[in-house]
Amino acid sequence: MTVTDMTVTEVTTEQTVMLPEIADPSRVAPKDARTLSRLFFDRLAVLEEGTPEYQYARNTLIEMNLTLVRFAAARFRSRGKDEMEDVVQVGTIGLIKAIDRFELTREVEFTSFAIPYIVGEIKRFFRDTTWAVHVPRRLQEARVALAKATEELRGRLGRTPTVKELAQLMVLTEDEVNEARLASNGYNSSSLDATISSGTDGEAALADFIGTDDQALELVEDFNALAPLIAELDDRERRIIHMRFIDELTQAQIGEHLGVSQMHVSRLLNRTLTKLRAGMLTTD
Repeated sequence: MTVTDMTVTEVTTEQTVMLPEIADPSRVAPKDARTLSRLFFDRLAVLEEGTPEYQYARNTLIEMNLTLVRFAAARFRSRGKDEMEDVVQVGTIGLIKAIDRFELTREVEFTSFAIPYIVGEIKRFFRDTTWAVHVPRRLQEARVALAKATEELRGRLGRTPTVKELAQLMVLTEDEVNEARLASNGYNSSSLDATISSGTDGEAALADFIGTDDQALELVEDFNALAPLIAELDDRERRIIHMRFIDELTQAQIGEHLGVSQMHVSRLLNRTLTKLRAGMLTTD
């Protein structure tokens, strides 16, 4: 006889040693699941882990209490359908953890014990996967606290609170509040190819409105190409280049250091620059 052919009372009184075989544990009504769970937990406590009987009891407990997962997941029903499937799977992990740690001696209902595990696992899932940019956990938590403090002070003051006011309420330094604000920027991200309205000009890519060309980046390639060419110069040529472009000395001052005329320095400098320019063009 299966549990579907008996009442819960009959199961708990007649099956004192052997656990009842439940045809489809997932279809057991929540009220019956509560009573049956106590029976299965009682047997699970004395069964040897790894035995078929132990696995049957544990798996049945999981299936019977999946309604708890669906109940907890309903709080996050605003998520998309695909994501809700992930939520239920993650919530099931929380349920399994609760089953493995529950003891009847706690004298609390399993439902009350399991829900925090399930919800905690789901929240951890969102915390670890929904941030576009990874930030430390303390800053993720600070972001939530900052949002709550901001709303509380806005309602109390009738205006947007200052950093100092937020810091006082949150018992943080102003630098820590600013750090939490900055971390909030990592929660969402947008593609640079995303189209946005540009007024009368229609739509344009987000990349057109942020950032500018860094002219200095071109110098990086030039420096990389120039370095080996300078290394090939003789000592006097390198010294002249250094004094002219690093020390920013005039040709007359360079001449004084080298003991030559300004005209001679000019000829040496032009010859050296011509050599470097030719080398750069060859490299390109």
